[in-house]
Amino acid sequence: MAALSEKIGYGLGDMSSSMFWKIFSYYLPFFYSNVFGLSLEHAALLLLVTKLWDAVSDPVMGIVADRTRSRRGRYRPYLLWFAVPFAAAGVLTFTTPAWSEGAKLVWAYATYIAMMTVYTVVNVPYGAMLGVVTDDSRERTVFSSYRMFFAYGGSFVALALFEPLCRFFRDNMGQTEPAAWRSTILVLGTLCALLFIACYALTRERVKPAANAPGGSVLRDVKALLTNGPWWILLGAAIAALLFNSIRGGTAAYYFKDFIGTDNALGGSWRLTAGLFLAAGEAANMAGTVLAVPVSRRLGKKATYLWAMIGSALLSAAFCYAPHGTAGAWYLLGLQIVISALAGMTFPLLWSMYADVADYSERKHGRSSTGLIFSSSSMAQKFGGAFGSALILWLLAAYGYDTQEGAFQTPEALTGLRMLMSWIPAAACMLAALAVACYPLTERRMEPIARELERRRR
Repeated sequence: MAALSEKIGYGLGDMSSSMFWKIFSYYLPFFYSNVFGLSLEHAALLLLVTKLWDAVSDPVMGIVADRTRSRRGRYRPYLLWFAVPFAAAGVLTFTTPAWSEGAKLVWAYATYIAMMTVYTVVNVPYGAMLGVVTDDSRERTVFSSYRMFFAYGGSFVALALFEPLCRFFRDNMGQTEPAAWRSTILVLGTLCALLFIACYALTRERVKPAANAPGGSVLRDVKALLTNGPWWILLGAAIAALLFNSIRGGTAAYYFKDFIGTDNALGGSWRLTAGLFLAAGEAANMAGTVLAVPVSRRLGKKATYLWAMIGSALLSAAFCYAPHGTAGAWYLLGLQIVISALAGMTFPLLWSMYADVADYSERKHGRSSTGLIFSSSSMAQKFGGAFGSALILWLLAAYGYDTQEGAFQTPEALTGLRMLMSWIPAAACMLAALAVACYPLTERRMEPIARELERRRR
């Protein structure tokens, strides 16, 4: 059994990547349209194209990682090699040059593609590490829970600090709005780099999967992946789940600015802002990851994921019926906490199920493609995030949302904001639940697979 320090160290890796991921998912659409100065249509196409490119690059990185050989391991060295480039790319993405609109658009494409490429180079190997830190399916769920607990912790830190840091650099340091956003990312990016280095230092690769022959056929690995039924099921579930998260999170800044406005009093001087709403969700996500292990041991991974997604869908739909005033602010905050706790239970289970899928593939084909399989989870994340972010902006444009500061939003635009926080993400949740209902690799089925692989690896 791995030491507590290693589980914490593994969690620090996703703490780092999640800090940037949540800022990208929740604030980047708003940044491009309201700070950087792109039109909604240009910003939507930018987010879609760059993330789709990034999603396609994930399997390529998985193949590269599977074939990496170094004294530091197969996947772990990438955390060390790309920690600083990860932070630097983030700062460049949130830099607003004083150029013409066309030149700024080129800059936005170049910097965001670079950011997402570095993100892939770090996070695909990091995800694949779950398959080699332990060969025990239940302990993988524990590792995955630590991962997601620290991921949500990092998201909480990033979201709780983001708006206060922007205000500090703008109001106390006299920076312009674009410069304040860049300085905020510089602070958070430095922390991200340090966390990746700590993850590298505290973890080890213990499991030696069935070795792929030097120069082994990439096409054979890809064919094995494409004929892996459980992989397709998890791919669909992950895309739908990320659509759910990215749509709700990415709409929040618009929703609280133009739909809630000043009708957000919680009592006294407390106000429900987008930052507080999102940070509370991340704290609840952390609580959900703590519950994932005991609940899944009682119900099984599949059943726990299924019921958590159904619950998230029903409560998301209830967002549409929030009352006004203080009661409405508490209603929204309460729903956010419960929805986020349920969603927090699902992601550790999803990563653990990907590790089971990798074992299933190794038993069936006699070859290890752990990096390629885990890259699909990152690919799903990118597809879900890409379509989610683009869908937000396309729908806002279709509903007539006005990005000008102080603009009056039409009733149609406000209806669009309400739907983007309720029924649309609820539909994505139900798609994820339907996909997982078909997932075949239960704990009972994985037990003989684990025993056989243990014999092979001796």
